[in-house]
Amino acid sequence: MVENWQQVLKESITSPQQLAEIFPIDCRSLEAVVERYPMRISPYYLRLIEQVGDPIWQQCVPDSRELDESGLIDPLGEENLSPVPAVIHRYPDRVIFLVSGSCATYCRFCTRKRKVGCQGLSLSFRELREGIDYIAATPQVRDVIFSGGDPLLLPDSVLGDLLVRVAVIPHVEMIRIGSRVPVTLPERITDKLCSLLKRFSPIYLNTQFNHPRELTIEAAEACGKLADAGIVLGNQTVLLKGINDKPAIIAELFRGLLRLRVRPYYLHQMDLVRGGEHFRTSIEAGLQIMKNLRGPVSGLANPYYVIDLPGGKGKVPLVPNDIIREGNRLLIRTTTGEQVEYLDIGE
Repeated sequence: MVENWQQVLKESITSPQQLAEIFPIDCRSLEAVVERYPMRISPYYLRLIEQVGDPIWQQCVPDSRELDESGLIDPLGEENLSPVPAVIHRYPDRVIFLVSGSCATYCRFCTRKRKVGCQGLSLSFRELREGIDYIAATPQVRDVIFSGGDPLLLPDSVLGDLLVRVAVIPHVEMIRIGSRVPVTLPERITDKLCSLLKRFSPIYLNTQFNHPRELTIEAAEACGKLADAGIVLGNQTVLLKGINDKPAIIAELFRGLLRLRVRPYYLHQMDLVRGGEHFRTSIEAGLQIMKNLRGPVSGLANPYYVIDLPGGKGKVPLVPNDIIREGNRLLIRTTTGEQVEYLDIGE
């Protein structure tokens, strides 16, 4: 594995013009999209693209449909759940700690596409310290999830410093990291990084493989290094129209993840994010996929199918008995028994 991952990252594609030098596309229609939502495709992830419009292309290449104004700017109501800029506190005993503002590859369906890669998620050292101070002053917080952007794009020294500061807080029992670098920049998973993370056991890392073509030799090596260091690996797949919304694709993906020692943890219904409506499937499509997994696929490869409800209502496992449909309008029963309205795309 290449050690100088930062140099590799500098060679990423960041403009439609660069992409047009490799693929036969008209980049002019994409320029307005990139002005609003930044573009970055790592050299490794770019090599996974086989042709224009394939499942890898759709995840990372801008699309003029992203300028559609339907959907929500902040679909999960995170801005209203942030007591300080670096912290999202939705559930009583856990917080999201936003430690990075950028990713190795910008997913076009990202929940935080309004700010990832933008000035809006450029956190200062002071704001990171305020986040740590908030966690330290909130004793009910047992679980801290490092997120962003991608926490593993931080230099080892910075990431290590933040981990130390959080780990010494007496009431923090567990640290989790959300990162897509095993999928988009496996060069980042170095021996030095794994040794650093191992110091903070128990530590959990949830990544996001969305398609079987992402299960490469390089990704397997990266996940193997993390697993050998004692990092517990989980995966949160996003259900994406035209990319992975077929039972056979999801079954192949989840079986492959188990071979990489990565446990399928969640299958996510696509969030109501503005600029991402073309990725959304119906809830019935997800329920059908889950039905088809039972039996042919090991129980270890059967995750929760969940929806993250708008307005910060939290994740809810989706099962048919908890859904009432009236046309495209759904009433979804939460774990507390509350019924929350949700607008689906229909069957």
